[in-house]
Amino acid sequence: MGSFVIILIAVWLVLVAIWFGVSKVFRNADMDRITSRLTGSAKKGKKSKSSPTQNLINQDLKASRIADLLKKYNLLPVLEHLIEQAGLKWDPVKLIYGCLLAFVVCFGVGWSVVPGNMRYLALLGGFLGAVIPIFYVIRLRRSRLRRFEELFPESLEFVARSMRAGHAFSVSLEMIHKEFQEPLSGEFRRTFEEHNLGLPLEMALQKLATRVPSLDVHFFVSAVLLQKRTGGNLAEILDKLAYIIRERFKLRGRIRAISAHGRMTGMALTCIPLGVAILMFYVNPDYVRFFFNDDVGNIMMGIAVALQIAGYLVIQKIVKIEI
Repeated sequence: MGSFVIILIAVWLVLVAIWFGVSKVFRNADMDRITSRLTGSAKKGKKSKSSPTQNLINQDLKASRIADLLKKYNLLPVLEHLIEQAGLKWDPVKLIYGCLLAFVVCFGVGWSVVPGNMRYLALLGGFLGAVIPIFYVIRLRRSRLRRFEELFPESLEFVARSMRAGHAFSVSLEMIHKEFQEPLSGEFRRTFEEHNLGLPLEMALQKLATRVPSLDVHFFVSAVLLQKRTGGNLAEILDKLAYIIRERFKLRGRIRAISAHGRMTGMALTCIPLGVAILMFYVNPDYVRFFFNDDVGNIMMGIAVALQIAGYLVIQKIVKIEI
């Protein structure tokens, strides 16, 4: 039965690849024909040269059914924003395809491993596998934002020193790109380029605060915008803001050290029942089948899982202290 499932997955992957290839050929042909009509550059027997207008039209015409479905439920902007904050250049539609592929693979593996009377658990394994790409993007986003926050106080002090040396604020933003590493340099370079191409500084900074959802960045943007309206020494304001951010980092580190025992306790209390269940599944499977085959066992297992999740969330809420 396991080999049958593997063959089924392989056939599905081959069919998906063929469908992608055929649809791409027809889609490109249709886009070339429509583009030539809209731009008026079609010639018989000759292929029209690509132009910026044609590239924009091709980008607008590339809309799949999954993209339309994501737009319908307003999920496409959310995924685009999440991928952008993670520093990736992925397509949201391809991310969904990756989730579907992970679902099929995990479902097939679970179907071939789990015994016959409990193969419906393979569906749960498929759903858990489907969220792996999303969790990967979220983890990259967190690490990127953490790295940005680590470099941010030093960049504020750099801007303050640059302004004291006689440089303009916008020029100081450009110099950050040359002096600092990613992701901070890339975000400030994008802000400078948007302002240099004609976007008002207020809007460029607000877009920076949108791309980097950090409280420190919001403080920075608010301080700069308030100084432009009321006046004052911006260099001194940035120095004080950098000092406050560093003190917040120190306090956050102390709190994490104090709450480490509580976080480890919550993780242990969550993993011990799961480990015991897996161990009992191999040591005494008849005892475990009661929770799957009997109605009372199903209710008991559901209540136990719900209480376990609730206890983990309560412990995480206790040990998580916002600064």
